Amino acid sequence: MRLANPAVPLSLAPESAAVPEGRYLLLLIRVVVMVGAEGKSMLGEAAEKLGFSRRVGADGADASASAPKEEVPVPVVTELKNRAAESRSPYVRGHRNNPVAWQIFGDEAIQLAKKENKLLFISIGYSACHWCHVMEKESFENDEVAALLNKDFIPIKIDREERPDIDRIYMNFVQATTGSGGWPLNVFVTPDLEPVFGGTYWHGPNSNTPQLELEDHVDFLGILEKLSIAWREQEQRCKDDSARILLQLKGFASEGTLGGAAKKGDTPAGALDFDVIDEAYQNLMTSYDTINSGFGGAPKFPTPTKLTFFLRLPHFPQPVLDVVGAEEVKTAQFMALSTLRAMARGGIRDHIGHGFSRYSVTADWSLPHFEKMLYDNAQLLHVYLDAFLGLAKPDPELLGVVYDLATFLTSAPIAAPEGGFYSSQDADSFYRRGDNGMPYRKLDAVLKQLHVMHIDAALVLPRWSRCVDLLPAPAADIVSAFFGVSPHGNVDASHDVHDEFINQNVLRIAATPSQLAAQFGIAESEVVETIKSAKRTLLEHRERERVAPDLDDKVVCAWNGIAIGALARAGASLREVDAEMSKKCLDAAIKAARFVRRELYDEDSKTLWRVWREGRGETKGFADDYAFLIEGLVELYEATFEDEWVRWADELQATQITLFLDPLSSGFFATAAGAPHTILRLKDGMDTSEPSTNGVSASNLFRLSSLLGDGKYEELAKGTVGAFEAEIMQYPWLFASFMPSVVAGVTGVKAIVRVGAGEPVVEGESKGEKAAPKDEAAAPAGAAATESADAATSATIAPEPEKKSTGLGLPDTTIEALSNATDVPLEKIQAYLGAKPTTAAAPSTSTASTPATQETPSSTSTSSTQDPT
Repeated sequence: MRLANPAVPLSLAPESAAVPEGRYLLLLIRVVVMVGAEGKSMLGEAAEKLGFSRRVGADGADASASAPKEEVPVPVVTELKNRAAESRSPYVRGHRNNPVAWQIFGDEAIQLAKKENKLLFISIGYSACHWCHVMEKESFENDEVAALLNKDFIPIKIDREERPDIDRIYMNFVQATTGSGGWPLNVFVTPDLEPVFGGTYWHGPNSNTPQLELEDHVDFLGILEKLSIAWREQEQRCKDDSARILLQLKGFASEGTLGGAAKKGDTPAGALDFDVIDEAYQNLMTSYDTINSGFGGAPKFPTPTKLTFFLRLPHFPQPVLDVVGAEEVKTAQFMALSTLRAMARGGIRDHIGHGFSRYSVTADWSLPHFEKMLYDNAQLLHVYLDAFLGLAKPDPELLGVVYDLATFLTSAPIAAPEGGFYSSQDADSFYRRGDNGMPYRKLDAVLKQLHVMHIDAALVLPRWSRCVDLLPAPAADIVSAFFGVSPHGNVDASHDVHDEFINQNVLRIAATPSQLAAQFGIAESEVVETIKSAKRTLLEHRERERVAPDLDDKVVCAWNGIAIGALARAGASLREVDAEMSKKCLDAAIKAARFVRRELYDEDSKTLWRVWREGRGETKGFADDYAFLIEGLVELYEATFEDEWVRWADELQATQITLFLDPLSSGFFATAAGAPHTILRLKDGMDTSEPSTNGVSASNLFRLSSLLGDGKYEELAKGTVGAFEAEIMQYPWLFASFMPSVVAGVTGVKAIVRVGAGEPVVEGESKGEKAAPKDEAAAPAGAAATESADAATSATIAPEPEKKSTGLGLPDTTIEALSNATDVPLEKIQAYLGAKPTTAAAPSTSTASTPATQETPSSTSTSSTQDPT
């Protein structure tokens, strides 16, 4: 993924938008095609126009210097006041003390811009965004920047989690014109909201980064000065250019998904078949990291949608497997499981507390970017459930991660006491209680506090000596070996260009209990208990001495839908393992669903609202709020067979169709028709850090069709897939969330009706006819379960004990090795598994084999020779 400016070093990069790299290529290809005869793309054109390029002409002169100047109007200046405190968003409210006079996005601010004929400066971010905080310190707390912003612009601060519609529009503009995107997202727009110029992080006057690193970059103050002059002297040119760019973006949006390089007419209707499944696999396989696992290089994201696709591939119908190939299916499962194990043992995971960070700065998963997002951890719970349930013989390590994620989602600080789940935990923290004004740093904190990665002290052991101080001998030695703690720190110097981690340690699994038992000459069970006890000690120390990272305590409807579904599946899946944990998960899912219905749902209009924080927000729900909540409710219904959840899902589906469905080309727009301040209606087709809204919606429609016996939903599902048919045909790997629905569209779905305590009865394939009345299907005495043509659309992938070894060659762990993943009671695991897993053989494949010599120590496990339990 390219940075906004290739010369910006990694430590100065903005928060990545985590959009597939192919999306940028897609966008830029379309830009070049659209511009055509003009002989150049928009890439860099806005910067050239404003004189930001190092060399604009052959003689190096500023092209704007010779441009004819328009008549300069007399500026109108209104003394603005900072209104950030009026927002309910924790992110926006966090800027209430800035000298910048932030305005609230809405009619009042837009009318003010029109009245005074000023550009709006829109800055979009979110609470857990590290570089958003850096730009605030460098620029928005600077008096000179504030004076210029307040005088010549209308500054607006937006929480992207609250207004994803605005974020999506301007992110697509920035991606199309610069080739990349991220946060903070900063755009200058006309009073009509048409974008003029944009980018991500720009360093500011308060920057302490060495000047040598910044000499090729225009800082934020320089950008403000040039934009002010450009608007004052060349207003009409700015308007003309922004209108042209917007017209091109609207052209992209009309093709099903923004950036689609093919037109719908290029592909015959119904042309999608199982070959796209194989093509998606083949492309994703080429990006697999055979050394560290995962996809792509640094920064490395968990990519749950890709992992889900690979894990569920073996459960697709046999005709799909015949096309993809038996060895390829094994390889896909191998890659997914290897990635999940590497993540579970890497620094991206909080080994003292619970949950996973948003991504790893390094390719080997060792150095996280420390923020924790609700949507990431909820999706990962789904993925680890797929991994655990999909294997012929359950793996206790994977089960341990399921416990870990379920605990994270059902406990403070993410679980809201009122019900529902909060959005995120920040990446920033203070070293110890009583510190103020300076986030925790490793070295030279004062000089580097604005330009190095903030480190959540909760996830870092500052010194090896601290581990020794907190733990008695020989426990300190055992724990240090287990977590890879070193007196000189465990972060490779190549990943620490600013010497930020000298003598610091990020916890990650470096050895298995069986290896440590052999090393220290003690029983493996003693190693396990030592590690468990040490983790409790370290957690108590963290909670007592360290300041917790900031919490974004707003409830986002869409992300709560993902969490509800994940916990519902976990509750259903853990019934045989641990009835108490199963109940805890189901109770949390039900409590959250009832909270959303009480606080974010209007029973009269059958519509959703986007966020809640100390009351319902002012933003109505978007298509993803409906899609993800419907999916969560279907999961909850299939876990409990309580008909209220499927009835509510049916209500929400009807509303989503009414508000967001494209009646001409099918597919769902992200925003409702007539939504205020929306200059583009986009359709979310490609997967990003969250699955595609339309991919999830298609799956929902197939599942509801089967559950409710409503053929209309199946036809709408096929239409939703068809809206993106041309793009899926050309770039199927960007649409992994659609793959199950592609299969279901070809094979059809079946309705299974449960009658009392009897066996399920298959009603037959649904080809548009009504298989069963809704009331009958939803009645408690005859609860329905889905058997999609693709197992990936069902609520739970059941384990298949009758199958033989998967033959994946993955190093199995002993029951005792759960200490690197879990607080699961060992007696429950032993009772459930019955026997220790056996080691299987690796698949033979020439395309994605991962021999043992390529595996890192953190992703290698040695089986124990004894079973102390």
